[in-house]
Amino acid sequence: MPLTMNREVFITCAVTGSGATQDRSPHVPRSPQQIAESAIAAARAGAAVVHCHVRDPETGAPSRDPKMFREVTDRIRDAEVDVVLNLTAGMGGDMVFGDVENPLPVNELGTDMAGATERVAHVAECLPEICTLDCGTMNFAEADYVMTNTPGMLTAMGRMMTELGVKPEIEAFDTGHLWYAKQLVADGVLEADALVQLCMGVPWGAPNDLNTFMAMVNNVPDNWNWSAFSLGRDQMAYVAASVLAGGNVRVGLEDNLMLDRGVLAENWQLVERAGEIIERMGARVIGPEEVRKKLGLTKRAPKG
Repeated sequence: MPLTMNREVFITCAVTGSGATQDRSPHVPRSPQQIAESAIAAARAGAAVVHCHVRDPETGAPSRDPKMFREVTDRIRDAEVDVVLNLTAGMGGDMVFGDVENPLPVNELGTDMAGATERVAHVAECLPEICTLDCGTMNFAEADYVMTNTPGMLTAMGRMMTELGVKPEIEAFDTGHLWYAKQLVADGVLEADALVQLCMGVPWGAPNDLNTFMAMVNNVPDNWNWSAFSLGRDQMAYVAASVLAGGNVRVGLEDNLMLDRGVLAENWQLVERAGEIIERMGARVIGPEEVRKKLGLTKRAPKG
């Protein structure tokens, strides 16, 4: 089908993520203060949306401590720069099995399984404008690790997000995740004008070749808004590919640590580079207020 380039593009910056990148670059923020400061710098560089995880400030290990999410949220909202806040809700579905001959009991090291209410607790507390909903179960590169999101869990979490007035960003790692997301809309769990992030090149989800990418794009309903990203050195190539295919873009240290070969990036630099690509393609980078209108979001005030 013919491509319709997006002429008004918003940039999401995925600030820190939950991967084991904390010791691979000094620029990966760990503490709530560092995460908030990096998000604010990304917003000043042109990111309309910041997607935030939290980490243990000492070890850099991923965390879902509501107090740390609260601190990140308050620091960003108290800043002079405006930005749409997107908090992860992907934690709490991590299962690590035992070895191949003895998969049960599960390995307690790395396994973190929580109920729907607990997984959404920080969203209910902080009320960001957007939060993520990983729309399926999948294998990752680790031998015995599975990201677990059952249909029942997704239905429960999706309803909670919708009732809170927080827009779910559907994280689609493969075409089946889009298939189920459409079912969640059909079932009334998610609103019809859904938002989706196409996650390309994450082992072992959808590979980041362009044929697979376009299969993903062509499975997104016309009335949905979408963005896309790929990992590592393909991050900036997917900025161009996503805009050309009609979408928005995501960059940031969650997905890629490098600005150029041998040059470690900061989040604001990745946002700035993405903005340059978008503008050279003849498109315009839009800001947070335009994103709110586009996605039907309500800005939350700083905590009083």
